[in-house]
Amino acid sequence: MEWCIFSNLKTQPLWVLFLFSLGSITLVRFSFIFLKWVYVNFLRPSKNLMKYGSWALITGPTDGIGKGFAFELARKGLNLVLVGRSPEKLKLVSDSIAAEFGKIKVVTVVVDFSGDLDSGMEKIREAIEGIDVGVLVNNVGVSYPYARFFHEVDDEILRNLIKVNIEGTTKVTQLVLNGMLKRKKGAIVNIGSGAAIVIPSDPLYAVYAASKAYVDQFSRCLYVEYKKYGIDVQCQVPLYVATKMASIKRSSFFVPSTDGYAKAGVRWIGYEPRCTPYWPHTLLWALAYSLPESVVDAWRLRFCLGIRKRGQLKDSRKKE
Repeated sequence: MEWCIFSNLKTQPLWVLFLFSLGSITLVRFSFIFLKWVYVNFLRPSKNLMKYGSWALITGPTDGIGKGFAFELARKGLNLVLVGRSPEKLKLVSDSIAAEFGKIKVVTVVVDFSGDLDSGMEKIREAIEGIDVGVLVNNVGVSYPYARFFHEVDDEILRNLIKVNIEGTTKVTQLVLNGMLKRKKGAIVNIGSGAAIVIPSDPLYAVYAASKAYVDQFSRCLYVEYKKYGIDVQCQVPLYVATKMASIKRSSFFVPSTDGYAKAGVRWIGYEPRCTPYWPHTLLWALAYSLPESVVDAWRLRFCLGIRKRGQLKDSRKKE
């Protein structure tokens, strides 16, 4: 049978042979991509994070994804340095971790990333002096209160977006990186956003999306710069997660809980420089890439205009 197929092929015109070869190559390529996707999402083991060091530093750990990472990394046996602006919330998270994981050490550092960053960096420097911070999770970030056109973004929102999302992430990374270089090992995880990478644009969230695009390129550059020094740098790209920032209360198949996302996120630490750890998000990413950009842009604009309208109504009710 096999001989007959190839014998028949020899008698076909060149264009038929070309199409057959092209189809075969495409099929092999698709099969390879699919098998790789299955392996990295379901079969590939997570790395032993203790090899990077016995401590992890997490910014923005009192809620959302950051809190999920704090508990998941504690579950992996890492001691924690938690950096956030609310001493009360930091204590709550610290006490909860201590109650669940008795042997885990937790250090809290109060830093307002929208405030005096120089003072904040000095506090972090003092807190990590003499300890081996092997994993850094730059999770702290802010967005718009709700969608709005760029000309409607006031100075305070604009300043906080740039200061927290860009300057804060940059300075903490540089601070912690010095110790990793001395020990020649470390893992840096920067939390990006699908708003900057998965979709072609995020209208009415322009500055937020642009700040996360910075995080993505920043991570990629550092990945190339420091790979040879034993430091793995990664930008994780979540889509919607059930957080206060996303204004989503309930999780679903395509919208994981913060714990669900963090569990997936920890499994990917130390691997690709850019990833989407929660596998259903990769299906949405593939769908977005398969559609014309104009279609995705038009859908996203309508969606964000709806968010803007609801936000304006809520503001007007507050003023009444």
